[in-house]
Amino acid sequence: MEPKVLIGDDWSQDHHTICFMNPLTGGVAMTFDIPQTPEGFRRVCTERDKLGLRPQDCWVGIETAHNLVVDYYLDHQYQVFVIAPSIVKGCRKRFGASGAYTDESSAILLADLLRTDRARFSPWRPHSPLIQQMVVQVRLIETLRREINRWTNRLEATLLRVNPYPLGLFNKLECEISLQFLLRYPTYEAVQALTLDEFKVFCREQHYTHPRRVPKLYAHLQIPTPTPSPAVAQAYADQVPFFAQTLLPLVQRRKQSLKALQALFVQHPDHPIFDSLPGAGKLLAPSLLVKFGDDRERFPTSKSVQTLAGTCPVTRQSGKYKGIYFRKACDKEFRRISDQFAWLSLDESVWAVTYHTELQRRGIVGSHAIRCLANRWLAITWRLWQDRAPYDEGYHLQRRALRRRPKP
Repeated sequence: MEPKVLIGDDWSQDHHTICFMNPLTGGVAMTFDIPQTPEGFRRVCTERDKLGLRPQDCWVGIETAHNLVVDYYLDHQYQVFVIAPSIVKGCRKRFGASGAYTDESSAILLADLLRTDRARFSPWRPHSPLIQQMVVQVRLIETLRREINRWTNRLEATLLRVNPYPLGLFNKLECEISLQFLLRYPTYEAVQALTLDEFKVFCREQHYTHPRRVPKLYAHLQIPTPTPSPAVAQAYADQVPFFAQTLLPLVQRRKQSLKALQALFVQHPDHPIFDSLPGAGKLLAPSLLVKFGDDRERFPTSKSVQTLAGTCPVTRQSGKYKGIYFRKACDKEFRRISDQFAWLSLDESVWAVTYHTELQRRGIVGSHAIRCLANRWLAITWRLWQDRAPYDEGYHLQRRALRRRPKP
């Protein structure tokens, strides 16, 4: 259904500038400012009622999907179109060569883009409640991962200076048992005074699952290392327990979030599709599902997914010139997830190893080769997602062999 009024919403944290535009002539009916409050949101409906229109008669253009006003529009049956800020910025010169703009002119531009460039935009459809819960968990896990890496690097640098014994003792420095060890034995002197029996008791208390390795671990603590000077040890005395105390709740919260994400993931009807991807595991499989979402109309082709994830290159061609460049405008979180999945798939997929080897023979190596592999995986995943079918490595290899067979 064609709109009877176009609404441009230029938003900020505390207020919005609203423009009502005639969809046929482009004439501006009104512009006004509203605060980021329920009363402000209701004014949009009040002005709409004065025109004798229903919410279904209105299309709204806005530069974000992560604002309370978007929830308000969707709850009141407005048709919302999310327009990327880069598109808005690139179209400003339509109204003047100087590049000057105001909140009002930005709201007018958003409404006008819906009038002139409607075919470029798709209506915004929010994720299902289940996907929204998964989105929150995936983002929290990524935030925790970055914080854990940051604090672990600081802890490692401090240990290298005053107490290198805990480095390499257990699987990872940021695992819970390593942090508990640092809280109990934070100094060089405390580790030196630790006996084998005390170490065995500690491992039992922490429910260490490989008791036969305990003597070997204790031997690691007996390897001679340089002794820090008393002044340096005193200066760093409180830093090791502080870093360990900071890291421990972060590590525990990330583990809880992973369990919560997996519990949500198995409830989704597309769980068998993404769980079948080789190497995706307990984190990347639900993360890929979150990025694909529920709405299969959002990605009509595999290229639309590859473009969003930034795995396919950008081609610039004019006359005799042709250049192919790395794509920078994309969902960078999606690209990171895709690249990680492609890398891990090399451990479990024969096809992935074969394709990666072919790329290397052609001189495509390193991150470029991983990105090419991720691009292929996204095309495969899109097809599985559209067909609602899990991945079958044997079937995929068979189809690939048939395509490679010489034509008679």
